[in-house]
Amino acid sequence: MSDDIRSSPGSPDDDVEPVDVDRPFTRAGFRASGLNPGTLHEPEYTRVMPWVWVRKVAIDRFTLIRAALLIHPASAYASFVSAAIVLGLPVPDPPFVHVTVTKAKDRRFRAQIKPHVTDRIQRVIERNGIRTTDPIETFIDCAGLLGLVDMVVLGDALVKQYGIGPSALVRACAGSTDYYAKLALNAASFVREGVDSPMETRLRMLIVLAGLPKPVVNFRIHHDDGTWRRRFDLCYPSLKLIIEYDGLHHAQPQNRENDIERREEFDDEGYRIIVVTARGVYRTPEKTLHRIRRQLVLRGASDVPEIDDRWRDFFAA
Repeated sequence: MSDDIRSSPGSPDDDVEPVDVDRPFTRAGFRASGLNPGTLHEPEYTRVMPWVWVRKVAIDRFTLIRAALLIHPASAYASFVSAAIVLGLPVPDPPFVHVTVTKAKDRRFRAQIKPHVTDRIQRVIERNGIRTTDPIETFIDCAGLLGLVDMVVLGDALVKQYGIGPSALVRACAGSTDYYAKLALNAASFVREGVDSPMETRLRMLIVLAGLPKPVVNFRIHHDDGTWRRRFDLCYPSLKLIIEYDGLHHAQPQNRENDIERREEFDDEGYRIIVVTARGVYRTPEKTLHRIRRQLVLRGASDVPEIDDRWRDFFAA
């Protein structure tokens, strides 16, 4: 496709404001800054999409989103998983940028852009200098694109980062008239406070979707005087059964030593700690479930159900 911005309807050929070359810019803006457009072919710059460039060293996770919005009217905003990226929330990397406009004529069609048109009033904020749907609006929108587990990962992170309680998220989804509100409401019902990482969420959802008893999230053990002592990812307090996700940071020598000391300390008090790694979630989830169920039975849990095969719909066996 030609780089001539006059060759396409809706191209930003009226963009004559000086530009910051560390943000996506057009050829016209580059020229308005007193720079020679001929240098755009030099190795320092790269074309993000037709008619939009940026300095290579300035590329980050927001670059494509900024470029997509640059060629839209100022009223456009990032939406769906692109909004989640702007908000710093964990979502799978999308194949293109989601941009929402209020008029069909304002859409811009590029291989890197998925345009949406709505006449609904959506809550739009600015974050990182980018117009985007707010966290709750983003959560509801994403229910149309993400599976249940990824949605709960998103919801747990939203609660942690933006201080929105799970019950408030449920109420917002229940009161929404959005097309994806029912899917969002189902995911919101699994969202919990105090979750530190996406992998902790995935491990919890593996347990829950298998029909095993729901563990307590972010369980804290205190000293006799009430001061904080330890925190565990997942726990069955009455059984003294703890389930910990062991991420890469635990492999560091000092962290590994601290983990060993901590586990020995709680072994002496009758706790059983089950350690699960990424392999146990992604590669051997069935084995992980049997390990957990076995300990539930051995430690006296009543009426522990057999493992429900529903988990297989969400995790690779």
